[in-house]
Amino acid sequence: MKWGIFCLFERFNVNANQAIENQLKLIELVDAMRFDEVWLGEHHFNDFSICPSPSLLLVYTTARTKYVRLGCAGFLAPFYDAIRLAEEVATLDHLSQGRINLGFAKGAFAPDSKHFNVTVENLRPMMFECVDAVTQLLHVKDQPVGFEGKFIHFSEVDIEPKPFQAKIPTYIATFASDETIAFAAKKGFGLMLSQGVDLDECARVSQAYEAIAGFKPQIVLLRTFYVAKSDEEAAYKARPTIDHFAKSMRAASSFHKSPHFDQNRYKQLIAERSTFFDGQKFFDCGIIGDAKTCIAKIKAIQACLDHVTITLKPLGVDLFENITLLRTFNEVVRPYCDEKKELV
Repeated sequence: MKWGIFCLFERFNVNANQAIENQLKLIELVDAMRFDEVWLGEHHFNDFSICPSPSLLLVYTTARTKYVRLGCAGFLAPFYDAIRLAEEVATLDHLSQGRINLGFAKGAFAPDSKHFNVTVENLRPMMFECVDAVTQLLHVKDQPVGFEGKFIHFSEVDIEPKPFQAKIPTYIATFASDETIAFAAKKGFGLMLSQGVDLDECARVSQAYEAIAGFKPQIVLLRTFYVAKSDEEAAYKARPTIDHFAKSMRAASSFHKSPHFDQNRYKQLIAERSTFFDGQKFFDCGIIGDAKTCIAKIKAIQACLDHVTITLKPLGVDLFENITLLRTFNEVVRPYCDEKKELV
């Protein structure tokens, strides 16, 4: 099992510049804590999650880290030129001295499809073609590459530089789509599973993959995270953040600006009723609770999945809160996730 964090450069009552800097400071922290992986999102036309250019963010992140592996979860493949993306990834791999992971996603927000001029029904097949083209460009060593697909066409392309790594670990994002699982399994790629995919679905995905590939997948599993002194306190703190994230993503998908985050308003709503918030699956699947509860949830993941990076999305609303969450995790949760240790 490995540890990672998922970074969306979120704005809770700060400007875009501060949101980016806060996320970078959190990445520096987990690098010092020797987390295994950092995964950056890609969102466009979004005033809450400020990560429209993951390649640029990754370039700067390589300069501010030493140990942790870095990746995008994932590059929104239908919106890229495959040759340019392959060149960027190979260059990133050299800048990081071979610390790059490669993740792909199809995209799902209506403004993206509109502004990048891609129809919704073409998103998945365009992703598949882009993944094939990029991975061939990166990993075919001794001859130029040609590609003739429905959407991508090129011939005699020999990118330079070739990647630093002999083969860059590659993952495909999915909400448990059978078509995407089959594509990844046939190619031997890993999978990235959403914050809302529960363990029963994780098990189904792993079994479906193994039935095709003959081996179990490497999985990057995204999970919301909040550890507190009690389950009740953790839930109280986590619900507003999840709800605001869900509302902001829904707004972005419908061409609207995200709602204003008002901590006091959320406290009042929670006091009145507990069913107001969106993102119930993100909450139910999350690693949220006191230390014992968080450890139990992590061990349940370990029992379900053999090869997994548990990728935490801390649910603080500012840098200090997220630093506190990760330090607490490192002190009272992480050491006890070895099956030989028990928290008394």
